[in-house]
Amino acid sequence: MKNMKTSTKAKADTSENGVNEELHELFLDELSDLQNAEKQLVAALPKMIKATKSDALRSALEAHWEETKGHVTRLDEVAESVNEKLKSKKCAAMEGILKEADELLQEHKGKSTLDAAIIAAGQKVEHYEIASYGTVRAWAEKMEHSEAVDLLQQTLDEETAADEKLTEVAESLANEESKSEE
Repeated sequence: MKNMKTSTKAKADTSENGVNEELHELFLDELSDLQNAEKQLVAALPKMIKATKSDALRSALEAHWEETKGHVTRLDEVAESVNEKLKSKKCAAMEGILKEADELLQEHKGKSTLDAAIIAAGQKVEHYEIASYGTVRAWAEKMEHSEAVDLLQQTLDEETAADEKLTEVAESLANEESKSEE
């Protein structure tokens, strides 16, 4: 008897085109959350760029800042690909991550550890974004939103590359510091 109730409920939550409406609404909500996260990052990155001492780090952050501006627009394209518009929503997670990043910048201002702190903050941002984009991409795939899957994969690839670039810069800076200590 319990299985019949579950299957009836599942049918009620599925639209005529076979898409689970509750998952679709969650998908749209998370896209809105991500768009706000990206907008917050667009506003925050110039401060990090200005604070860095390393040319390699500055270059990596500047390149990702340009990509991030495109991520905001691409999220609208994802919504359009499923005939929807994104609603305004505040991303509390990104707000917290960026608040912590700002605290790190203040704590390490004028110290040799400033660039390392910026990299740490940047990687926290990237890991949050990688997790979030991976999730919405998986949901888009489950709902067979192939255009959305492709767009989200493109952003996921860019976020992953940004994280890898930050790791590369961190390792390079660490190697430079160890050579100067010898």
